[in-house]
Amino acid sequence: MFPDADVVDDKIMTEDSGIYTSGGAYSYLNLLIYLIEKYAGREIAILISKAFMIDIDRVSQSPFIIFQGQKAHEDEAIKRAQEFIEKNFQDKITVEQLASIHALSRRNLERRFKKATCNTVTEYIQRVKIEAAKKNFETSRKNINEVMYDVGYMDTKAFRTTFKKITGLSPIEYRKKYNRELAVA
Repeated sequence: MFPDADVVDDKIMTEDSGIYTSGGAYSYLNLLIYLIEKYAGREIAILISKAFMIDIDRVSQSPFIIFQGQKAHEDEAIKRAQEFIEKNFQDKITVEQLASIHALSRRNLERRFKKATCNTVTEYIQRVKIEAAKKNFETSRKNINEVMYDVGYMDTKAFRTTFKKITGLSPIEYRKKYNRELAVA
């Protein structure tokens, strides 16, 4: 409806020329705290946030994003590539391999993939792997290295960096926040 709008999906709220928006269903609470701080000061905002138990200074909703792939497009070859990635995320998948499997040139695959999903092939692979890791952290007692290997990463630093970039939390922080079994133990 608003083609000139710039969607910022990882931010809890945005402000542009006096127009404020908030992301998730309850993120309006963070917007209210922001507005209270803006117009009444930090001290009052802290008091209100404590009184109503609202996490102050929350700026990212990245940990809450559930990646389900962007399949609302008509490019069947790209949908098949997406399905291949989602079924084989634990393996090392290269752009060249995907291009070959789907009889496309690398350049054509990358161009069409970006147009259809708004992600590069590599970004999409990373997001699928990290979503699988998130689910693993939420439901298992596996350590970080086990989860990392399960989703196809071999480099701990690369895994941690990519995980934090996508979720806004380290793997340990994420597991502590979302794994009830570990929180109770």
